[in-house]
Amino acid sequence: MPAVLGYWKIRGLAGGIRLLLAHTDTEWEDAMYECGPAPDFDRSSWMEKKFNLGLGPFSNLPYYIDGDVKIVESNAILRYIGSQHNLCGTTKEEQALCNMYEHVVMGFRNGFVGLCYQTKTYETARGPYIQQLKEQKLPKFEEILKGKKFLCGDNLTFPDFHFFELLDQHLLFEPGCLDSFPELKAYYSRIGDLPKIKAYRESDRFFAHPVNNHSAAWK
Repeated sequence: MPAVLGYWKIRGLAGGIRLLLAHTDTEWEDAMYECGPAPDFDRSSWMEKKFNLGLGPFSNLPYYIDGDVKIVESNAILRYIGSQHNLCGTTKEEQALCNMYEHVVMGFRNGFVGLCYQTKTYETARGPYIQQLKEQKLPKFEEILKGKKFLCGDNLTFPDFHFFELLDQHLLFEPGCLDSFPELKAYYSRIGDLPKIKAYRESDRFFAHPVNNHSAAWK
């Protein structure tokens, strides 16, 4: 029986998980919930099922069901899948870096999402965000990738899939944002050219938009 990944009908937090599932040849089904349009942004498609799936009192999106295993929270899901496929680091150093970048990447994402959902101030906040992205955020990732193929070294780990997804979302948001960062460009191509990632992104299962829900300023 295939695993089930439950999330909104957007990329959001699930994009990196879907990439990881594709790369590991995991058979899965997407249970997608749709948020209604403005002004109400109706969430009943999810709320009506939220506590009827056996996910417990912390039931949330995304969720992942793999047989008897039922978990929520995107990083927990990434780590669970990664642990099944030796993608949590092969040495103590890699494992420590994997733990670190799991949260570093999530922090990067949270800043981007915070901008995208600023419906009242998005237009004025967009420019400063792009400036900070190019002057502060991306240079840090450029620095740590020097001499490395992936975030934690020569081996793929599960945070790489979340980070690649975020880079891809940023390229939709601000095309050319990686042009001044050769290490990041090479890293993006390296992961994008992985055979199973490439096949997934060329399949009918993948979609570029929407990245965020109807209530976001940038979707």
